[in-house]
Amino acid sequence: MATLILVLKSVFLGIVEGITEFLPVSSTGHLVIAENLIGFRGESPHYVEMYTYVIQLGAICAVVALYWDKIRATLVNFFPRQVGFARSGFKFWFTILVACIPGGILGVLFDDLAEQYLFAPVPVAIALFGGGLLMLYAEKRLRDNRAKGDIWDVSLRQAWTIGLFQCLAIIPGMSRSASTIIGGWVAGLTTVAATEFSFFLAIPVMVGMSTLKIAKLGGLGLLTMGERLSLVVGFVISFLVALAVVDGFIAYLKKKPMRIFALYRLVFAVIVLGAGLAGFF
Repeated sequence: MATLILVLKSVFLGIVEGITEFLPVSSTGHLVIAENLIGFRGESPHYVEMYTYVIQLGAICAVVALYWDKIRATLVNFFPRQVGFARSGFKFWFTILVACIPGGILGVLFDDLAEQYLFAPVPVAIALFGGGLLMLYAEKRLRDNRAKGDIWDVSLRQAWTIGLFQCLAIIPGMSRSASTIIGGWVAGLTTVAATEFSFFLAIPVMVGMSTLKIAKLGGLGLLTMGERLSLVVGFVISFLVALAVVDGFIAYLKKKPMRIFALYRLVFAVIVLGAGLAGFF
């Protein structure tokens, strides 16, 4: 019975992760709130921390699957002499690397502090609310500043700007996706280009961070069979849900503004804050 309950919790959290990982609403923030609601934080601390990074890998694998043709093109045409520097895989991935640097440095310095003090529903709700206001302001203010619509055209300077904004994602509730998209707007990208760039940026960032964290935790050796089963279930569920969400998200952004996600953040934050004041957390 205990294993069944754990697997059901894993299914629920895998759905939450798959839906929210690439939407600008903060998957980490939603997981923190969801885990507290269903009592998931009462499980083994080693397992709980491991679970978060495993299901994030599932969502990242969905992006790799959906964008495999573009990823393959960057590998096949990696060297500039094949297609020219501007369209080479070397230039593309070097641009991604530049965008990773600020967040990587900040993550090393402050990741443990953020986990210690900010991974709770009320701090998450405050970040969700503040990030929602920032999204509304940025989209309205920078609407006419977005000119480039192709991720191949992102310059190193634009990549650095996006990377600086990604640093906001160390605060649970801010959202890595929202931070990088806002950074893309500031850098002059269209919403679709900024969003797709955030997807590609997530691949090395999330794979690297998840792999290091899992290795640091000692892998699966300390887990029970039930915990291992729930990890597999969570990984598969987050992968499948993210497949559907990412495709639909891009289709939506080609026609509609991001405002709906900002408004959702504001409403959800108020609900969580109210629940916190009422003693639910």
